[in-house]
Amino acid sequence: MTVLVTGAAGFIGSHCTRAAYDAGLRVVALDDLSTTPHWPRLPEAIECVVGDVGDRALVTRLVADRDVGAIVHFAGRIRVDESVREPALYFEQNLARTIALLDAATSATKRELFFILSSSAAVYGQPARSPIVELAHPRPISPYGASKLAAEIALEAYGRARGVRWASLRYFNAAGAHPDGTLRENHDPETHLIPLVIDAALGTRPPLVVHGDDYATPDGTCIRDYVHVMDLAEAHLAALEALGRGDAVGAVNLGSECGFTVREVLAEVSAAVGRQVPYTVGPRREGDPPGLVASIGLAAERLGWRSQRGLAEVVADALRSRRM
Repeated sequence: MTVLVTGAAGFIGSHCTRAAYDAGLRVVALDDLSTTPHWPRLPEAIECVVGDVGDRALVTRLVADRDVGAIVHFAGRIRVDESVREPALYFEQNLARTIALLDAATSATKRELFFILSSSAAVYGQPARSPIVELAHPRPISPYGASKLAAEIALEAYGRARGVRWASLRYFNAAGAHPDGTLRENHDPETHLIPLVIDAALGTRPPLVVHGDDYATPDGTCIRDYVHVMDLAEAHLAALEALGRGDAVGAVNLGSECGFTVREVLAEVSAAVGRQVPYTVGPRREGDPPGLVASIGLAAERLGWRSQRGLAEVVADALRSRRM
Protein backbone atom coordinates (compact mmCIF):
# COMPACT_ATOMS: atom_id res chain seq x y z
CA MET A 1 0.00 0.00 0.00
CA THR A 2 1.13 3.52 -0.84
CA VAL A 3 0.43 6.64 1.19
CA LEU A 4 -0.41 9.71 -0.91
CA VAL A 5 0.49 12.94 0.89
CA THR A 6 -1.11 16.05 -0.60
CA GLY A 7 0.38 19.46 0.11
CA ALA A 8 3.62 17.58 0.67
CA ALA A 9 5.83 20.58 -0.09
CA GLY A 10 4.27 22.56 2.75
CA PHE A 11 5.44 22.91 6.32
CA ILE A 12 3.52 20.11 8.05
CA GLY A 13 3.11 18.08 4.85
CA SER A 14 6.85 17.85 4.24
CA HIS A 15 7.54 16.75 7.81
CA CYS A 16 4.82 14.10 7.61
CA THR A 17 6.13 12.89 4.25
CA ARG A 18 9.63 12.56 5.68
CA ALA A 19 8.37 10.83 8.83
CA ALA A 20 6.32 8.32 6.83
CA TYR A 21 9.29 7.54 4.60
CA ASP A 22 11.61 7.18 7.60
CA ALA A 23 9.07 4.76 9.12
CA GLY A 24 9.39 2.52 6.06
CA LEU A 25 6.14 3.44 4.31
CA ARG A 26 5.88 3.82 0.55
CA VAL A 27 5.05 7.48 -0.07
CA VAL A 28 4.01 9.59 -3.06
CA ALA A 29 4.19 13.36 -2.51
CA LEU A 30 1.73 15.61 -4.36
CA ASP A 31 1.79 19.42 -4.43
CA ASP A 32 0.96 22.10 -6.97
CA LEU A 33 3.81 24.31 -5.62
CA SER A 34 1.47 27.31 -5.64
CA THR A 35 2.43 28.50 -2.15
CA THR A 36 6.06 27.40 -2.04
CA PRO A 37 8.70 28.06 -4.71
CA HIS A 38 10.18 24.56 -4.82
CA TRP A 39 10.17 21.13 -3.24
CA PRO A 40 11.75 20.95 0.21
CA ARG A 41 14.71 18.67 0.92
CA LEU A 42 12.96 15.31 0.90
CA PRO A 43 14.75 11.96 0.37
CA GLU A 44 15.43 11.33 -3.32
CA ALA A 45 13.59 8.00 -3.22
CA ILE A 46 10.26 9.75 -2.60
CA GLU A 47 8.26 10.29 -5.78
CA CYS A 48 7.30 13.97 -5.97
CA VAL A 49 4.43 14.84 -8.31
CA VAL A 50 3.49 18.41 -9.24
CA GLY A 51 -0.27 18.64 -9.58
CA ASP A 52 -3.59 19.81 -8.20
CA VAL A 53 -5.65 17.70 -5.79
CA GLY A 54 -8.72 18.93 -7.68
CA ASP A 55 -7.45 17.31 -10.90
CA ARG A 56 -9.64 14.21 -10.93
CA ALA A 57 -7.77 12.56 -13.79
CA LEU A 58 -4.42 12.95 -12.03
CA VAL A 59 -5.74 11.69 -8.70
CA THR A 60 -7.46 8.74 -10.38
CA ARG A 61 -4.23 7.80 -12.14
CA LEU A 62 -2.09 8.10 -9.01
CA VAL A 63 -4.48 6.12 -6.83
CA ALA A 64 -4.86 3.33 -9.38
CA ASP A 65 -1.27 3.12 -10.62
CA ARG A 66 0.50 3.55 -7.26
CA ASP A 67 -1.85 1.30 -5.28
CA VAL A 68 -2.78 4.14 -2.94
CA GLY A 69 -4.60 2.94 0.16
CA ALA A 70 -4.19 6.00 2.37
CA ILE A 71 -4.34 9.73 1.76
CA VAL A 72 -2.97 12.31 4.18
CA HIS A 73 -4.48 15.56 2.98
CA PHE A 74 -2.66 18.81 3.79
CA ALA A 75 -3.24 20.75 0.56
CA GLY A 76 -5.21 23.97 1.07
CA ARG A 77 -5.10 27.56 2.20
CA ILE A 78 -4.29 28.42 5.82
CA ARG A 79 -4.43 32.20 6.40
CA VAL A 80 -7.26 33.53 8.55
CA ASP A 81 -6.84 37.13 7.37
CA GLU A 82 -6.79 36.13 3.70
CA SER A 83 -9.90 34.02 4.17
CA VAL A 84 -11.78 37.03 5.50
CA ARG A 85 -10.88 38.98 2.36
CA GLU A 86 -11.31 36.09 -0.11
CA PRO A 87 -13.84 33.57 1.25
CA ALA A 88 -14.55 32.05 -2.16
CA LEU A 89 -10.89 31.06 -2.51
CA TYR A 90 -11.03 29.19 0.80
CA PHE A 91 -14.25 27.31 0.14
CA GLU A 92 -12.96 26.36 -3.31
CA GLN A 93 -9.56 25.13 -2.19
CA ASN A 94 -10.33 23.73 1.27
CA LEU A 95 -13.78 22.29 0.58
CA ALA A 96 -14.48 21.84 -3.13
CA ARG A 97 -11.07 20.38 -3.90
CA THR A 98 -11.22 18.10 -0.88
CA ILE A 99 -14.53 16.75 -2.18
CA ALA A 100 -13.01 16.32 -5.66
CA LEU A 101 -10.07 14.43 -4.12
CA LEU A 102 -12.36 12.19 -2.07
CA ASP A 103 -14.60 11.48 -5.03
CA ALA A 104 -11.78 10.64 -7.42
CA ALA A 105 -9.89 8.52 -4.90
CA THR A 106 -12.87 6.48 -3.74
CA SER A 107 -13.90 5.89 -7.35
CA ALA A 108 -10.40 4.77 -8.40
CA THR A 109 -9.45 2.40 -5.61
CA LYS A 110 -10.55 -1.16 -4.98
CA ARG A 111 -9.10 -0.98 -1.48
CA GLU A 112 -10.66 0.29 1.71
CA LEU A 113 -9.43 3.88 1.75
CA PHE A 114 -7.90 5.56 4.79
CA PHE A 115 -8.13 9.36 4.77
CA ILE A 116 -6.54 11.77 7.23
CA LEU A 117 -7.65 15.39 6.98
CA SER A 118 -5.49 18.29 8.07
CA SER A 119 -8.01 20.34 10.04
CA SER A 120 -7.65 23.20 12.49
CA ALA A 121 -8.56 24.57 15.91
CA ALA A 122 -10.13 27.40 13.90
CA VAL A 123 -13.28 25.24 13.68
CA TYR A 124 -14.01 26.18 17.32
CA GLY A 125 -14.03 29.95 16.79
CA GLN A 126 -14.15 31.66 20.18
CA PRO A 127 -14.79 28.76 22.58
CA ALA A 128 -16.51 29.38 25.89
CA ARG A 129 -14.07 27.19 27.81
CA SER A 130 -10.39 26.37 27.68
CA PRO A 131 -8.81 23.87 27.24
CA ILE A 132 -11.01 23.09 24.24
CA VAL A 133 -12.46 19.58 24.02
CA GLU A 134 -13.67 17.98 20.80
CA LEU A 135 -17.25 17.93 22.10
CA ALA A 136 -17.26 21.75 22.15
CA HIS A 137 -19.76 23.02 19.61
CA PRO A 138 -17.87 24.25 16.52
CA ARG A 139 -18.54 27.93 15.84
CA PRO A 140 -15.90 29.13 13.36
CA ILE A 141 -15.54 32.90 13.10
CA SER A 142 -13.50 32.97 9.88
CA PRO A 143 -14.07 31.52 6.42
CA TYR A 144 -10.87 29.51 6.97
CA GLY A 145 -12.33 27.78 10.02
CA ALA A 146 -15.70 27.34 8.29
CA SER A 147 -14.06 25.75 5.25
CA LYS A 148 -12.22 23.25 7.46
CA LEU A 149 -15.38 22.35 9.35
CA ALA A 150 -17.25 21.89 6.08
CA ALA A 151 -14.48 19.58 4.83
CA GLU A 152 -14.82 17.52 8.02
CA ILE A 153 -18.57 17.19 7.41
CA ALA A 154 -17.95 16.10 3.82
CA LEU A 155 -15.38 13.54 4.97
CA GLU A 156 -17.76 12.07 7.52
CA ALA A 157 -20.40 11.78 4.78
CA TYR A 158 -17.97 9.91 2.51
CA GLY A 159 -17.21 7.64 5.44
CA ARG A 160 -20.86 6.67 5.67
CA ALA A 161 -21.55 6.53 1.93
CA ARG A 162 -18.35 4.95 0.61
CA GLY A 163 -16.76 3.27 3.60
CA VAL A 164 -13.82 5.66 3.95
CA ARG A 165 -12.03 5.15 7.28
CA TRP A 166 -11.09 8.61 8.40
CA ALA A 167 -9.49 10.90 10.93
CA SER A 168 -9.69 14.67 11.14
CA LEU A 169 -6.76 16.10 13.06
CA ARG A 170 -7.48 19.56 14.44
CA TYR A 171 -4.10 21.23 14.83
CA PHE A 172 -3.48 24.06 17.16
CA ASN A 173 -0.37 26.16 16.32
CA ALA A 174 2.18 24.07 14.43
CA ALA A 175 5.72 25.29 14.97
CA GLY A 176 9.36 24.19 15.16
CA ALA A 177 11.39 22.43 12.46
CA HIS A 178 13.04 19.11 11.70
CA PRO A 179 15.86 18.55 14.22
CA ASP A 180 18.45 18.22 11.42
CA GLY A 181 17.42 21.61 10.03
CA THR A 182 16.57 20.34 6.55
CA LEU A 183 12.84 21.11 6.80
CA ARG A 184 11.37 24.33 8.16
CA GLU A 185 8.57 26.85 7.77
CA ASN A 186 8.82 28.64 4.45
CA HIS A 187 5.50 30.36 3.81
CA ASP A 188 5.26 33.24 1.36
CA PRO A 189 4.17 35.46 2.93
CA GLU A 190 5.08 34.16 6.36
CA THR A 191 2.25 34.68 8.85
CA HIS A 192 3.10 32.30 11.69
CA LEU A 193 4.31 33.88 14.88
CA ILE A 194 7.42 31.92 15.83
CA PRO A 195 9.32 32.25 12.52
CA LEU A 196 8.35 35.92 12.37
CA VAL A 197 9.65 36.49 15.90
CA ILE A 198 12.90 34.63 15.20
CA ASP A 199 13.51 36.47 11.94
CA ALA A 200 12.86 39.81 13.66
CA ALA A 201 15.37 38.85 16.35
CA LEU A 202 17.95 37.84 13.72
CA GLY A 203 17.39 41.04 11.75
CA THR A 204 16.24 39.25 8.59
CA ARG A 205 12.77 40.82 8.80
CA PRO A 206 11.45 44.14 10.12
CA PRO A 207 10.32 44.35 13.77
CA LEU A 208 7.37 42.13 14.62
CA VAL A 209 3.89 43.62 14.67
CA VAL A 210 1.88 42.29 17.63
CA HIS A 211 -1.77 42.25 16.55
CA GLY A 212 -3.49 43.69 19.61
CA ASP A 213 -2.52 43.95 23.27
CA ASP A 214 -5.96 44.58 24.76
CA TYR A 215 -7.37 41.04 24.88
CA ALA A 216 -8.72 39.57 28.14
CA THR A 217 -5.53 37.60 28.77
CA PRO A 218 -2.82 37.96 31.47
CA ASP A 219 -0.72 40.38 29.40
CA GLY A 220 -3.27 41.53 26.82
CA THR A 221 -1.88 39.46 23.93
CA CYS A 222 -3.40 36.36 22.35
CA ILE A 223 -2.80 32.94 23.88
CA ARG A 224 -1.98 30.02 21.63
CA ASP A 225 -1.07 26.35 22.05
CA TYR A 226 2.17 25.66 20.13
CA VAL A 227 2.75 22.05 19.08
CA HIS A 228 6.01 20.86 17.55
CA VAL A 229 5.73 19.84 13.92
CA MET A 230 7.56 16.57 14.66
CA ASP A 231 4.90 15.74 17.25
CA LEU A 232 2.28 16.41 14.57
CA ALA A 233 4.06 14.14 12.09
CA GLU A 234 4.14 11.36 14.68
CA ALA A 235 0.42 11.87 15.33
CA HIS A 236 -0.34 11.27 11.65
CA LEU A 237 1.58 8.00 11.72
CA ALA A 238 -0.32 7.01 14.85
CA ALA A 239 -3.61 7.83 13.08
CA LEU A 240 -2.63 5.64 10.11
CA GLU A 241 -1.85 2.79 12.50
CA ALA A 242 -5.17 3.24 14.31
CA LEU A 243 -7.16 3.24 11.06
CA GLY A 244 -5.21 0.17 9.94
CA ARG A 245 -6.28 -1.64 13.10
CA GLY A 246 -9.89 -0.86 12.30
CA ASP A 247 -10.25 1.71 15.08
CA ALA A 248 -12.60 4.65 14.73
CA VAL A 249 -10.71 7.92 15.08
CA GLY A 250 -12.95 10.78 13.96
CA ALA A 251 -12.07 14.35 14.94
CA VAL A 252 -9.31 14.79 17.51
CA ASN A 253 -7.29 17.76 18.75
CA LEU A 254 -3.52 17.91 18.37
CA GLY A 255 -1.87 20.36 20.73
CA SER A 256 0.38 20.59 23.75
CA GLU A 257 -2.29 21.48 26.34
CA CYS A 258 -0.14 24.52 27.24
CA GLY A 259 -0.96 28.09 26.28
CA PHE A 260 1.54 30.90 25.78
CA THR A 261 0.88 34.57 25.13
CA VAL A 262 2.59 36.43 22.32
CA ARG A 263 4.74 38.24 24.87
CA GLU A 264 5.79 34.92 26.42
CA VAL A 265 6.89 33.71 22.99
CA LEU A 266 8.85 36.94 22.54
CA ALA A 267 10.60 36.29 25.87
CA GLU A 268 11.44 32.68 24.92
CA VAL A 269 12.94 33.72 21.58
CA SER A 270 14.83 36.62 23.17
CA ALA A 271 16.42 34.20 25.64
CA ALA A 272 17.34 31.73 22.87
CA VAL A 273 18.84 34.38 20.56
CA GLY A 274 20.47 36.42 23.32
CA ARG A 275 18.88 39.75 22.43
CA GLN A 276 15.51 41.42 22.76
CA VAL A 277 13.11 40.93 19.87
CA PRO A 278 12.12 44.29 18.33
CA TYR A 279 8.36 44.72 17.99
CA THR A 280 5.53 47.22 17.77
CA VAL A 281 1.88 46.86 18.72
CA GLY A 282 -0.74 47.18 16.01
CA PRO A 283 -4.52 46.76 15.85
CA ARG A 284 -6.27 43.47 16.34
CA ARG A 285 -6.52 41.16 13.35
CA GLU A 286 -10.06 40.27 12.29
CA GLY A 287 -10.91 36.63 12.97
CA ASP A 288 -8.40 36.12 15.82
CA PRO A 289 -9.87 34.66 19.03
CA PRO A 290 -8.13 35.68 22.28
CA GLY A 291 -7.18 32.16 23.33
CA LEU A 292 -6.91 28.67 21.85
CA VAL A 293 -5.54 25.84 24.00
CA ALA A 294 -6.18 22.17 23.29
CA SER A 295 -7.48 19.34 25.38
CA ILE A 296 -5.93 16.21 23.82
CA GLY A 297 -7.77 13.51 25.74
CA LEU A 298 -9.14 11.88 22.58
CA ALA A 299 -5.73 11.87 20.87
CA ALA A 300 -4.30 10.10 23.90
CA GLU A 301 -7.18 7.64 24.00
CA ARG A 302 -7.58 6.87 20.30
CA LEU A 303 -4.04 7.36 19.00
CA GLY A 304 -1.91 6.78 22.08
CA TRP A 305 -0.40 10.18 21.34
CA ARG A 306 0.74 13.12 23.43
CA SER A 307 3.08 15.91 22.40
CA GLN A 308 6.61 15.35 23.68
CA ARG A 309 8.31 18.65 22.87
CA GLY A 310 7.72 21.95 24.67
CA LEU A 311 8.05 25.59 23.63
CA ALA A 312 11.80 25.70 24.35
CA GLU A 313 12.43 22.83 21.90
CA VAL A 314 10.06 24.36 19.35
CA VAL A 315 12.04 27.61 19.44
CA ALA A 316 15.45 25.88 19.48
CA ASP A 317 14.68 23.75 16.41
CA ALA A 318 13.10 26.64 14.52
CA LEU A 319 16.07 28.89 15.34
CA ARG A 320 18.59 26.26 14.23
CA SER A 321 16.79 25.79 10.89
CA ARG A 322 16.73 29.53 10.22
CA ARG A 323 20.43 29.93 10.96
CA MET A 324 21.45 27.20 8.50
